[in-house]
Amino acid sequence: MRFFDNPPTKFHFLSMDKPEAIQYKNDLVKKYGNASIDQAEVIICIGGDGFVLETLHTYINYQIPIYCINFGSVGFLTNPKIKKDLPSLLQKTQPTCLHPLAMSAKTVDGKTHTALAFNDIFLYRQTRQAAKIKVIINHKIRLSELICDGIILSTPAGSTAYNLSAHGPIVPLNSDLLPLTPICPFRPRRWRGALLPSTTLFQFLTMEENKRPIAAVADFTEIRDVVEITVKENKSIKSCLLFNPNQSLSERIISEQFSE
Repeated sequence: MRFFDNPPTKFHFLSMDKPEAIQYKNDLVKKYGNASIDQAEVIICIGGDGFVLETLHTYINYQIPIYCINFGSVGFLTNPKIKKDLPSLLQKTQPTCLHPLAMSAKTVDGKTHTALAFNDIFLYRQTRQAAKIKVIINHKIRLSELICDGIILSTPAGSTAYNLSAHGPIVPLNSDLLPLTPICPFRPRRWRGALLPSTTLFQFLTMEENKRPIAAVADFTEIRDVVEITVKENKSIKSCLLFNPNQSLSERIISEQFSE
């Protein structure tokens, strides 16, 4: 499925703060111009996966597709440098639409903080003491006490990131599943995580918070000294990334499962 019926002509270019990326952006702007964000048909994001996530968050309310060009390390969410005419290339791209996780975190001072995550939300211990976390799924206690370094709740798009490094499963984009993966679990020793429907309501309660403080992170938003975290996928928010033909995010996730 293509996003554009005709080649787009109005681009809004962004780049990470790196000399090579800035120069690459300037060269494209000189060739194609740089439309304002209000007039653009597509955002051209030049950078790595981290910069892609920043762009997704910054322009979440614009409903403009984003085409990302890799100037980072891994570049899982990006495309290679452009070798063809940009408008004709974009017309052939395939969209992948992402829904973020919505987190509400209450801290020890009684304040409530909210954040969105297209990649993952994770809790981790702030000190040398292991974290103790109560895991509640759809208002039912599933783990009364998880002793660990932390826990990761990932989107399918983010399942190949921190989740995979913590030995969590890779999840296809259209699976409507969210992987929940512990980080260095001590008890229960045999629990290695769970796959749960994307409609699930997740609640995490920190235990012994004064002795074992815990932080929560949603993509790049960190909240310290949390005591209660609630997470649910927000289907009302949608952001679309564009990928070259035969290089869709779905294909990359499948290929990653067979990598050596």
